[in-house]
Amino acid sequence: MFPIAFDPIYKYPVPEGHRFPMDKYELLPLQLLREGIAKHTDFFSPEPVDMQAVYAVHDRAYADRFAQGKLTQQEMRRIGFTQTPLLAERELRIANGTVQGALKALDTGIAFNIAGGTHHAGRDFGEGFCMINDQAVAAQYLIDHKKAKKVLIIDLDVHQGNGTAHIFADQPRIFTFSMHGKNNYPFRKEKSDLDVALDDRTDDNTYLRLLKEILPNLVEQVRPDFIFYQAGVDILETDKIGRMSCTVQGCRHRDEMVLQIAAKHNIPVQCSMGGGYSPQLRTILNAHANTYQVASQIFPL
Repeated sequence: MFPIAFDPIYKYPVPEGHRFPMDKYELLPLQLLREGIAKHTDFFSPEPVDMQAVYAVHDRAYADRFAQGKLTQQEMRRIGFTQTPLLAERELRIANGTVQGALKALDTGIAFNIAGGTHHAGRDFGEGFCMINDQAVAAQYLIDHKKAKKVLIIDLDVHQGNGTAHIFADQPRIFTFSMHGKNNYPFRKEKSDLDVALDDRTDDNTYLRLLKEILPNLVEQVRPDFIFYQAGVDILETDKIGRMSCTVQGCRHRDEMVLQIAAKHNIPVQCSMGGGYSPQLRTILNAHANTYQVASQIFPL
């Protein structure tokens, strides 16, 4: 199989009404094991990331306030979580899961983070339940340690990767692509290198047609030697806040398109799971599990 970062600290204080989608972090590994998609030996639990890697993309003062539990009330309201030492540790573990997964993907072709996709965290701010931008940290780490010369971040969560765009606005070696809901959060968008804003109720046919038109040319243009894929499943029609009309099968086809083009060009991929807020937890788990199933078929070891 392939490496999968698993954070054992998945239970921590969250606002009323947000406990339910967090359960996927505990249940998704169990589903992957039950379906035979993964083995116990595929999972690894990361330590907190080295703060020097965080400082490479986040303002040091902001990162230190977060790590030390000293964010202001206004900053915490923007993030949406209650500030605790456990929350800081979990976020730093998630970031390292993506860093370590990216390094492992150089050998295995692909690696996953059960959590991650914290793409709303910008250089000097957190918001939307995101505090440290895991894929931004890992992308810059690969560049700084000469593990990659050009990185492409493909963000297909229904929400724009505004924090990632904010961090890499002046970084020519990291290309940010976000395809997201035009009228969805964040309501003040940042400028990615390529933004594709979708109308409400965009269906499978429209979504997949656009992606098929964009991806081959984008890979040819950017010529990345590493891809980070943010694979949120909040594009589903069943999602409570997504406002899209895609099916589980359409979401699976999306994953196939991304991973097939990476495999075709021999580009390693690190995949973070991103959002998913369908009323039935089973729907979220099945959609996420499909991403791993697709990967196991495209990247056989």
